[in-house]
Amino acid sequence: MPALKRFLPASFVILWSTGFIGARYAMPWAEPFTFLAVRFALAATLLALLIMLMRARRVGPHIALHSTIAGALMHGVYLGAVFWAIHRGLPAGIAALIAGLQPLVTALVAGRVLGEDVQPRHWAGLATGFAGVVVVLSPQLGTIGSGVTWQTLTAAVIGMAGMTAGTIWQKRFVTGSDLVTGTLYQYLGGAVLMTLASFALETRTVTINGELIFAMAWLVLVLSIGAIFLLMVMIRDGEMSKVSSLFYLVPVVTAIMAWALFGEHLTPVQIAGMVLATLGVGLATAQAPTRARASR
Repeated sequence: MPALKRFLPASFVILWSTGFIGARYAMPWAEPFTFLAVRFALAATLLALLIMLMRARRVGPHIALHSTIAGALMHGVYLGAVFWAIHRGLPAGIAALIAGLQPLVTALVAGRVLGEDVQPRHWAGLATGFAGVVVVLSPQLGTIGSGVTWQTLTAAVIGMAGMTAGTIWQKRFVTGSDLVTGTLYQYLGGAVLMTLASFALETRTVTINGELIFAMAWLVLVLSIGAIFLLMVMIRDGEMSKVSSLFYLVPVVTAIMAWALFGEHLTPVQIAGMVLATLGVGLATAQAPTRARASR
């Protein structure tokens, strides 16, 4: 089992990156809050069935409440705000760049709230990774148009803050619980928030076609079940500043996937940015030498 955990970060980055590809297929056919409400409800239903089959242990009201709050922040606020901004015309590159601030903000807050020791090399890695993300997304930054408004930019910032708050809340208040049961409550929190938002702000118009069905199935099974379980395991077992640094690799992997699937061009400068982002993640997640750790 410890050997398998070595592959968790890479597996998470690959799976999480496919979410932006799935969103590209889905967004023309459904409003964002409506789509996410259905996605979270389906994920919660699948998890409820899985809990019955696995006879997973229940969690107390305290853990259930905190898992619901964490889910509302991590899934509802984060994805809801980002999907809304992109749906209103914010270029995906700008949204990804703002989301790229999340590891830096998480490291800063985790150091104060969770008392984690963020070493200088971790800060150097976080800064290097963010610089790499900027380089990778630089060609898209020139596509700024009417979709870049204070409303869409504010929504993207709110989404980044929601993911930061949700991961820290999960680390701070949800410990020692069953991952499957805890994740069920997370999706219930996200589903309730997105359902309320869809009734308050949308017409709930949906066009059912092959692309929407494929995107929904992929995002529910691969993202909402597979990737989120990996994230929960890493949050439980790792330091937040290190786990959050993995999000720097998501725009890099997404760019590669878009190149392979949609023929989007990758320039030498972007490839150099990918190397820079990877180097930053390596610095941020590197373990201290054994002798240095022992001397603490």
